Amino acid sequence: MGAGYFSQFHFDAWSRVPGVELCAICDRDSDRAEAACVKWHVSRAEHQFERLLDEEPFDFVDIITPPPTHRDLVEMAVKRGIPVLCQKPLAPTYGEAVEIVELAEQAGVPLMVHDNWRFQPWYRQIRRMFDAGAIGDRLHSLAVRTRLGDGWGDDAYLDRQPYFRDYPRLLVYETGVHFVDTFRYLAGEVRQVYAVLRRLNDVIRGEDSGVVLFEFVSGATGLWDANRYNEPNFANPRYIFGELLVDASGGSLRLASDGRLTRQLLGQPEEEVPYHHVDRGFAGDCVRATIEHFVRELRAARAFETSGREYLKTLAVQEAIYESAASGQAMTPQYGQMFNP
Repeated sequence: MGAGYFSQFHFDAWSRVPGVELCAICDRDSDRAEAACVKWHVSRAEHQFERLLDEEPFDFVDIITPPPTHRDLVEMAVKRGIPVLCQKPLAPTYGEAVEIVELAEQAGVPLMVHDNWRFQPWYRQIRRMFDAGAIGDRLHSLAVRTRLGDGWGDDAYLDRQPYFRDYPRLLVYETGVHFVDTFRYLAGEVRQVYAVLRRLNDVIRGEDSGVVLFEFVSGATGLWDANRYNEPNFANPRYIFGELLVDASGGSLRLASDGRLTRQLLGQPEEEVPYHHVDRGFAGDCVRATIEHFVRELRAARAFETSGREYLKTLAVQEAIYESAASGQAMTPQYGQMFNP
């Protein structure tokens, strides 16, 4: 469901996943649905999602539409017992995200949030190295610097995702939430956050600059220093979306703008870490890796890494970031019954 800008990465990925057939493409703009079907050799185009669900025996649906549409679309699917892969942001508000997760849970229908950052090849490699003790047994810190350069000028975002201009929340809601989930994947649960958020471009509604400090339950810290206004000094900022420094008890890892990963053990020279990554699709072909995880776990009836319930933990951290920025104080994520740090 959805044939807008980002859907191209989904369609390309689905075309390369073994044992999966893309049966239909639905978009409220019927011409856009038709065009996508022609391009990706899909047999059916439709503009009414509910009718499509009633007429086709789908094994699952992939929702690739803006956040305000997600609740109704997920409800249509889960009422029919159809598993859902849904793009992030999951909903415009935390409360609506909770409603979506509860809809799926009450129906007993699998729901996975398509947050593909943790599935990027460099983060999977870094996690493998953590697990193997390749830089020691204790994580000290994670630090990411992000400069995207797509949000300056009067025409900011118009060429790709114009709805960004109207988001009341932007940087953390759209981009930072990826790093929250990735930091949780690499460093564990978040105990508290402190954030300073700003708006640099007056033509947009939401914040486009921020510095966020994380304290993890383990005692490690994280830093995300980001803005979408200023430009980086490398060609493709949307490949890794932020250079990374990892410090641990045995040494450091550095992720460069081109995906190159190095390790420097204490007292030793820096060395390159060989691993596979490819500049195909989106950000190291992570959309394909994400949907392969979805298909694999759905077939095995196992929990998704970014299940709806698990993803609410990430959104609880996101809410704490905005609360911290508003109050000027460090805030503890309100996990409720999901997790007790």
